[in-house]
Amino acid sequence: MNVDSIERGVVIDHIAAGKGMDIVRLLDLEKMTCPVAVIRNARSGKIGKKDIIKIEDEIDVNLDVLGFIDPNITVNIIEDSRIVEKRRIAPPNQVVNVVQCKNPRCITSTERDLPQIFLRKPGSKVYRCRYCEQEYQPRD
Repeated sequence: MNVDSIERGVVIDHIAAGKGMDIVRLLDLEKMTCPVAVIRNARSGKIGKKDIIKIEDEIDVNLDVLGFIDPNITVNIIEDSRIVEKRRIAPPNQVVNVVQCKNPRCITSTERDLPQIFLRKPGSKVYRCRYCEQEYQPRD
């Protein structure tokens, strides 16, 4: 398969195989009018298989969402068909409105206007709801 390089935009690389569509949904990429390419199950020497997303336009990427989904993701900023910046993503300490609390007794179940805030336990992959402490762990 051959997907052309982009002249200006963003390449989200080293996404664990199968998580690319999660990123498309969370970043609302399906609503964009610029070209967006999602490559699934591409061969990778480091991780076996990976997903890649190419966006041919400048966008404001929510790095918190990316680090929450997969902390091994890299974001490449492309200008004049060259990588001008490469960012490694770390798990964020807090995510807002990325996932919903599953606890039916949580205040966010009745107060729909409250933001869904999850805080990461230090040194862990586990996040807890700010309001009820319900735990959530992103899938590997």
